[in-house]
Amino acid sequence: MINQKKLIYRGIHMNNKTLPVAIIGGGPVGTAAAAHLILRNEPFILFEEGKDIGTNFLDYGHVRLFSPWEYNIDEAAKALLKKHHVPLPDKDELPLGAEIVSRYLKPLTELPEMKPYIHLKSRVVHVGKKGFDKTKTKGRDQSPFILHVKADNAEEKRYEAKAVIDATGTWQNPNPISADGIITDEEKRAFKQIYYGIPDVLNRDRERYLNKTVAVVGSGHSAIHTLLDLARLKQQNANTNIIWILRKEQVAEAFGGEENDQLPARGELGLRLRKTLESGSITVFPSMFIQSVSFGQDGKLRMIGLQHQQQKKLENIDEIIANTGARPDFRFLKEVRHTFDPALECVPDLAELIDPNIHSCGTVRPHGEKELRQPEKNFYIIGSKSYGRAPTFLLATGYEQARSVTAHITGDKESAKRVELKLPETGVCKLTSPSSDTGSACCSD
Repeated sequence: MINQKKLIYRGIHMNNKTLPVAIIGGGPVGTAAAAHLILRNEPFILFEEGKDIGTNFLDYGHVRLFSPWEYNIDEAAKALLKKHHVPLPDKDELPLGAEIVSRYLKPLTELPEMKPYIHLKSRVVHVGKKGFDKTKTKGRDQSPFILHVKADNAEEKRYEAKAVIDATGTWQNPNPISADGIITDEEKRAFKQIYYGIPDVLNRDRERYLNKTVAVVGSGHSAIHTLLDLARLKQQNANTNIIWILRKEQVAEAFGGEENDQLPARGELGLRLRKTLESGSITVFPSMFIQSVSFGQDGKLRMIGLQHQQQKKLENIDEIIANTGARPDFRFLKEVRHTFDPALECVPDLAELIDPNIHSCGTVRPHGEKELRQPEKNFYIIGSKSYGRAPTFLLATGYEQARSVTAHITGDKESAKRVELKLPETGVCKLTSPSSDTGSACCSD
């Protein structure tokens, strides 16, 4: 095994071939990339901004995932855990978000092959090429990457790398409530009464929402989780009022594949939501596009939007839960030659596979290094960030991306070309032409 400690840059020039691969992001996909590099005897260094590994998963640790462990553990990571006789969860069991960290990521990153090369509380503030600004081309590919890292609010350090894998995700950069896509000053002033994410409605955050009028904005799986928990809270106290605001014209579109979904727990979410709505416990405003959020009387919130081209006012709201998705952050990549789709902000070659304007579901054809390739040689964006603003992403997709990209970086081009993943269908997949109302089959090879 290569001694990686000798390869970490501290201001001394090193040969590109012996430099480590830098991984940004310590979630499941970033650690999967590290596991694949370990099995290929390739040095790496991983930077995680949070104080713990898998910080983003801990934000929704109370949520039961709809995909079983079979799809949540990377194959290279599994091989390392088995090597050290670490017990693995039952492949058919559905984990909580917190269990992804406690039963998988923590044991994995404590292994001797991985732990010394992981830097927690380390924020990457800039990535570039050593001695090259973005405009300079000649000799660029031969120059190492240079990363500026702020560790635990200490002095900024610099690291060199032969390749960079950005697996930072999008969770920490949520979309605003406004349909315009802009966080307004009014929305900023209301931040204390807006929760971006999936609150722990039934436990930690129970008092915040009990006996309140709560508006949930969004129509994805996060919104469904939130609505179902609020409905249970309402069963405990009828004075809890639930408002659901979604842009979809037909509420049934949010139910997904239901019994046709190849992930039964994902389909069950839609079935449960349908029954909850039939009970009348949620007031629904479909086809509503929010224009503004502001304070009304007594510190209550007021939302103004357009519903079927008519202005609609919702007043006396105590709390808003924003489940409006998230977007990538490219600020630290300004000096890297990377590109993204102008609409989705995803890796360009993925746009036609995941565009929600065309595809009706989250089933995406498996893909790898070729589709993820950027103009900057040996720079890759993988994981949910590679999907940009597209709403659906499975960890298994990110694991295949990590496998393919690391194979290519280490010179195994044949392995990088192979697709070693089959994803479960959602049961609602169809393709809609922008100029047609008819659908046809999609999401297949």
